[in-house]
Amino acid sequence: MRYMILVKASADSEAGLMPGEDMLKAMADYHEELAKAGVLVDGNGLHPTSKGYRLHYSDGKRTLIDGPFAETKEVIAGYTMIKVKSTEEALHWFQRFPQPHYTDCEIELRRMFELEELGEGEEIDRFREMEVDVKGT
Repeated sequence: MRYMILVKASADSEAGLMPGEDMLKAMADYHEELAKAGVLVDGNGLHPTSKGYRLHYSDGKRTLIDGPFAETKEVIAGYTMIKVKSTEEALHWFQRFPQPHYTDCEIELRRMFELEELGEGEEIDRFREMEVDVKGT
């Protein structure tokens, strides 16, 4: 099972402020533990929304919107993806995630769909043909 830990943005992350050495150390230590346990798939921070874009779909049309975006509580500042054997294992790692901002904040754990869950069909087979081994082996 793959899970994604989503780190919500803060005013500081949206301002482009880099985390301090203490926070970087905590994150590096945590991700190193994930890697040693063989469950780390990927993880990274994201640039602020001022360097991002959104696509808005309405009535069959697309509108490109430049950042920044107003609501930081709705914005993702970073992520960590893990591959584990159970929800309990995912929760174990999730609850050990270091506090990502110096202020009150929130992170979220979401299970990712696996192709096996989507049933059978020609289009699902197309996705299977494209699938990349998430562990890089």
